[in-house]
Amino acid sequence: MAAPVNLPWEAPWKQLEMLKNPKELHRARRMWVFLHDLQKNLSSPPTHSQKNQANPVTRGVLYSTVAKLKIGDFKNLRQNGPPYLRPSPAELTPPPHVRRESSKRASAMTTAVSAPGKVFLAGGYLVLDRAYTALVFGLSARIHVLVQDIDTSSGVELSEITVTSPQFRDATWNYGYHLTGHEGGIEVTQLQGSPSATVTSRNPFVETALQYALTYISCVQPAKGIKPTSVTILADNDYYSHPSSKAIAADSKHQFMDFGVRLQDAHKTGLGSSAALVTAFTGAILSHYLAGQFTLSTDEGRSKLHNLAQAAHCAAQGKVGSGFDIATAVYGTCLYRRFSPSILSSIGEPGSPGFATRVKSSVENTDESQKWDVEISKGKVTIPNGMALVMCDVDCGSQTVGMVKKVLEWRKQDPADSKALFDELQSRNEKLAEILSAGDAEAAGPAFSAIREKIREMGEKSGVPIEPTEQTALLDAVTKNVDGVVGGVVPGAGGYDAIVLLVKDDKKTMDDIKEFLVKWSTEQKSNVKLLGVKGEMDGARKEDGELYGSLFN
Repeated sequence: MAAPVNLPWEAPWKQLEMLKNPKELHRARRMWVFLHDLQKNLSSPPTHSQKNQANPVTRGVLYSTVAKLKIGDFKNLRQNGPPYLRPSPAELTPPPHVRRESSKRASAMTTAVSAPGKVFLAGGYLVLDRAYTALVFGLSARIHVLVQDIDTSSGVELSEITVTSPQFRDATWNYGYHLTGHEGGIEVTQLQGSPSATVTSRNPFVETALQYALTYISCVQPAKGIKPTSVTILADNDYYSHPSSKAIAADSKHQFMDFGVRLQDAHKTGLGSSAALVTAFTGAILSHYLAGQFTLSTDEGRSKLHNLAQAAHCAAQGKVGSGFDIATAVYGTCLYRRFSPSILSSIGEPGSPGFATRVKSSVENTDESQKWDVEISKGKVTIPNGMALVMCDVDCGSQTVGMVKKVLEWRKQDPADSKALFDELQSRNEKLAEILSAGDAEAAGPAFSAIREKIREMGEKSGVPIEPTEQTALLDAVTKNVDGVVGGVVPGAGGYDAIVLLVKDDKKTMDDIKEFLVKWSTEQKSNVKLLGVKGEMDGARKEDGELYGSLFN
């Protein structure tokens, strides 16, 4: 067992740079309240000999000096001297009354925002062209982002934001930030003081969303500094295949499972996790730092979130996409017509002169030469009463980027034929939207079949497996053999990874679908399962921080 570093009891925080960087700072953060209370109850500081004893109490007392610093102060604790003998979390489990109190303190200071995933029901490939629209549904599966202030010790100033995704291994990112000159905005840099700070562990969606959000905030309130914060990201279980059975935190409404792998090794189910993440993250940062100035409950607030999240998401991807996934994450189920790509391509690179001004103009839509022309219609689509939109995960991903590229090449080579097909598909998509909005579930079946016919034709002409034969067989079989299944499609860009079904919203139908899929998977030697998500209308929303209180015990 390593000997502890012999430090004075009242050592200033700079001296603690001699300590090695703690491995699980998010656990340490949850211990702060308890450790402070523990130290407060002591009649006097421990003696030198007590501090060097190996029992949990005295080691915990010495550790409480470190606990005064907060998580951001650890960024340089990485060299010089042997590692400090720190207590394990098991040795310092707070008693129940302390857990309850820490939970109350945490929830009272927590800003929480969630955003839904998406399922692209109709309009795949068409959505890339402003001449056409897409029918996109929000899902009950959500990404949740929680933001809390980090209270630093007196005299200690930090410019650091720590982001943690506790459902994954090594998923902690520490960021430093500072204001650049020439209206270049806020520069965000991943710090190298954490175990997961490697090139392969970068999270471009979080990093870019943070940079864009802080840049906008610095424009809105330039005289007010940006305080250090701690951010926690949580994903509902259906975003990833094969979650483990261990729950990190749960309440009556949500389950957040420990997926047991690194984020880059997790298998996504194609529900739009990156768009939901950027939207929830951006919404939470804006809601926290611009409290009283920004709200998700107004059209203006949702518009600002949409514009900023679109800019950040496109920048993180390195391209200007159609934006349907961000629109759904912000607004929920909608009929969507994309924006002109030039609106975002004109913003330029972060840090370039005038970047901050251009971001603010884009978010607030004040530049007359770059007005947002996106069309998002909430009232033109819904789910019929008594019906549900559900998804089946086929657990076999598709290379969407390559598929889109091939379809675009086909359109370029055969513009007349591709336009005729797109026009007909648009007409059939609009018909489905009308049928669903009218609540005519019986007519939805033939409408799905008509859309699938044109989808298969597009796949044949472009050489892209938009509805592969395996998916055709599955859709036909589940529609024919399970009462209550009206119809379905291969969503979005198509491929092998999922199907979406319109079904009766009752337990018997859901049980019958599960039973059918078990039999199908056995016979076809595949792995198809019904996900727990359903289509829903709501978009991004602010959540009650108390729902997540147990995370801070």
